[in-house]
Amino acid sequence: MKHTLFVCTSCASIWKEGKREGVSGGEKLYAQLTADAENWNLAAQYQIRSVECMSACDRSCAISFVATDKFTYLFGDLVKDLILNEESLPKVSAALLQCAELYYQKEDGNLAWKERPELLKKGILAKIPPI
Repeated sequence: MKHTLFVCTSCASIWKEGKREGVSGGEKLYAQLTADAENWNLAAQYQIRSVECMSACDRSCAISFVATDKFTYLFGDLVKDLILNEESLPKVSAALLQCAELYYQKEDGNLAWKERPELLKKGILAKIPPI
């Protein structure tokens, strides 16, 4: 079963006159994650994919864990000021990969609050049951 970690690349963007300017915080997070996942033990089991918008603009940065027959999780508030706080990217990326491993290990994908990395104990936006 293939697992996917979606990263919203619209999150933490700077907008001027209706156009995004520069590199968004979500794009920076996606770049950090894909670099960190190159030698990750679950690289073959996971896709890390960018998504243009996950409709969580006021709760950026947003990510989602998805797999067939598992709960889908949507998290936000990972780094609200990611553009200005780039030194936090490795910490956020490490927590996401740690949570991705936990999600992978769970047959139904249920991520108990007490088991999740500290960074992902808050900011849950949705837990969607499998079809």
